[in-house]
Amino acid sequence: MNSIISRFAEAAPIAPTTQLETGWLLAIAAAGIAVLLVLIIRFRIHAFVSLLFVSILVAVSTNISLVDVFPLIASGVGSTMGKVMIIIALGAILGRLIEVSGGVQSLADHFTTMFGPKRVAVALTIVAFLVAIPVFFEVGVIVMVPIIYAFSKIAGFSPIKFGLPMFGLMLTVHVVVPPHPGIVAGSGLFGADIGLVTVVALPICAVLGFLCYWVSSIMNRRDYDLAPSVAAQMNEFGTASTMITTTDKTGNVIAPPRPRVIISLIAIPIVQILVGTVLSLTLPTGTFANDLAVFIGTPVCALLVAVAIAFFALPVRRGWGLQRTNEVFESAFPPIASILLVVAGGGVFGAVLQTSGIGTALATALDGLGVPLILLGFVLTLILRAAQGSATVAIVTTASLLAAAVEAGGYTPFQVALITVAVGFGGLGLSMVTDAGFWIVTRYLGLTVADGLRTWTVLTTILGLAGFLITWVIFLLTGGGL
Repeated sequence: MNSIISRFAEAAPIAPTTQLETGWLLAIAAAGIAVLLVLIIRFRIHAFVSLLFVSILVAVSTNISLVDVFPLIASGVGSTMGKVMIIIALGAILGRLIEVSGGVQSLADHFTTMFGPKRVAVALTIVAFLVAIPVFFEVGVIVMVPIIYAFSKIAGFSPIKFGLPMFGLMLTVHVVVPPHPGIVAGSGLFGADIGLVTVVALPICAVLGFLCYWVSSIMNRRDYDLAPSVAAQMNEFGTASTMITTTDKTGNVIAPPRPRVIISLIAIPIVQILVGTVLSLTLPTGTFANDLAVFIGTPVCALLVAVAIAFFALPVRRGWGLQRTNEVFESAFPPIASILLVVAGGGVFGAVLQTSGIGTALATALDGLGVPLILLGFVLTLILRAAQGSATVAIVTTASLLAAAVEAGGYTPFQVALITVAVGFGGLGLSMVTDAGFWIVTRYLGLTVADGLRTWTVLTTILGLAGFLITWVIFLLTGGGL
């Protein structure tokens, strides 16, 4: 990393009016993060407002000209949202179409039949992996809960037996696999290729699926007290799904979409991104074939194709009608509005950190300490995740802090993707009382806070550490260094 400072100096954006010393810049950055955590945790102020307020404080404290502060904020919002907003929105639409069509129930029934009643937990964990790719974690949990309750009631098990491995793997996919917001925003800030991030993240998540199932099975050897409210809800469940009931012109109910349709809809954007990425790396640059491969492998293009196919495969084939279809489309946007604001706030914070010279100061500190950048990214994200709860905020904040060092580090595109995934895994561990996801999982699985800390918090931390270690080993094998 000896060349980090000189490289960054050449590529640095607008410098502040008066350059402060490295120690002061780092102190301002540390104070800014401390204020950010206090605003989010202590005063419960929304992360977007908190990030915006702290960004202005940092900008003023580092002598950025007052007339440049708000243009810088607008620039930070524009550059970040331009990279991630369309991807997140299209991913939300695709996930919503699969959710309301009954596709999740269809997958669950298909894999349960395939693996047999004795391997229902394995089947449902596979379903969770597939569903988690296009569906946001919190939405996925709510969609899967009726299925978990139904199978738990039939098998006579506590819902934690099925829910723990499913939700653990779903959160794993959520923090490192596009089009989920944290990893997409982190990729944008690091300048990472989303196709390469997907190439790295998906196989690692598949491996972690086995670890998740094994660790969960060990935890499930113990009996946990089921909350009375959850026990009552389970008794009310049969095998009903959360799908929209669709009927034909004669009033007959149309069956849920076939499993292969849902699997294809999930696989289409992934395969398109992977094929485009591989071809763009192998075909000669500057040729039409290479340009076409880049076009095809662009995540926006891949997701747009998937949404278009899903439109005909689900609403049109099932006769929803334009009004009903538009309602489904529009219902996909409210849940992501808050997420997009957080991502925008992170973009502002990152722009201020770069313009203020804090990026150069952090690069100087890293040179002196000799801390591997990939390790520092994981640890910072893990600490921020534990402190304020949101994986997205933790990933965005860390990426904002380290973007300058990554840009100046001379890493290959594949290594940048690995660093991005490592930061994502930092957002997986230590899901506890500060995390809204912790309360959702414990509430629906009927766990007490103590049992949630013993199971969910431990499981997510093990998965986060394991995911990071796998990523780090790959990073070292590519010549990333210690």
